[in-house]
Amino acid sequence: MDDTTNLEFDDNRQLLELCGAHDRHLAMVEEGFGITITRRGNVLGLHGDGAARKKAADALHALYGRLEAGRTVEAGDVDAAVRLSNKTGLPTGEGLEIQTKRRRVEPRTDGQKQYVRDLLNNELVFGVGPAGSGKTYLAVAVGVAMFLERRVDKLILSRPAVEAGERLGFLPGDMKDKIDPYLRPLYDAINDLGVGAKLEKLIEDGRLEVAPLAFMRGRTLANAFIVLDEAQNTTEMQMRMFLTRLGENSRMVITGDPSQIDLPRGIRSGLDDALATLDGVKGVAIARMTDSDVVRHPLVARIVQAYARRDGAV
Repeated sequence: MDDTTNLEFDDNRQLLELCGAHDRHLAMVEEGFGITITRRGNVLGLHGDGAARKKAADALHALYGRLEAGRTVEAGDVDAAVRLSNKTGLPTGEGLEIQTKRRRVEPRTDGQKQYVRDLLNNELVFGVGPAGSGKTYLAVAVGVAMFLERRVDKLILSRPAVEAGERLGFLPGDMKDKIDPYLRPLYDAINDLGVGAKLEKLIEDGRLEVAPLAFMRGRTLANAFIVLDEAQNTTEMQMRMFLTRLGENSRMVITGDPSQIDLPRGIRSGLDDALATLDGVKGVAIARMTDSDVVRHPLVARIVQAYARRDGAV
């Protein structure tokens, strides 16, 4: 009985990109589907169970299609292709790609796709899930795209300044120096999406604001795309304050991971309270992602799963 499927690819350069450095991508496909892959010239031979070979072939063809369309294939794309092919078939973005100045951002999992749909179609969205599931990055990407399309006049990115279980002590410098460490992940996302080159100019013009949550009090945020990150570390009062800042022609995204709350013991998370209070309210979407949506690095997904198993057993 034939236990081999041969896949032939026309472009050797793109095939090399598909295989990855030192065939790293092929190794991920082998591990994900429990097969072995041999490469001879422009032909990949898939060896193993028939159903697994079919899924692996679908994943490889989908990834090669990305290259033909001028996109890149990275380890995260391969990991998403493997997991989605194992679950639901071909991993496609279904027209949900987000175009920013530097790159085209594509949701890779079913949970991410629904999240992007929610971001595009609702004025207030909660993105809840584990580290690496794309909550903040996708929200900032949609915000940058809307800003570049002039659908909003400014971007406002905020975080509560709460220490992650550490005592940092006195921080030297002026106010900006003291709060920047808390906001660095938001700056990183902005830079990665191609806005960073004009960062200082955008901040000076008031079109981009990256500020701690405390700076939002007493304001009305109109004509803006607003992201509150790490919202699990807000108090109930802070969350209520922030939600009521929403102004005309604005969209607001609240992201957080309820499993990583750094508030003092006995203080309820404002994110938990808001999710319970606003569930079912018209115009509010709640996107809940899981460890299957983690695309930061394949190992991160396994770490999240291990902790979830541990916590579920307690």
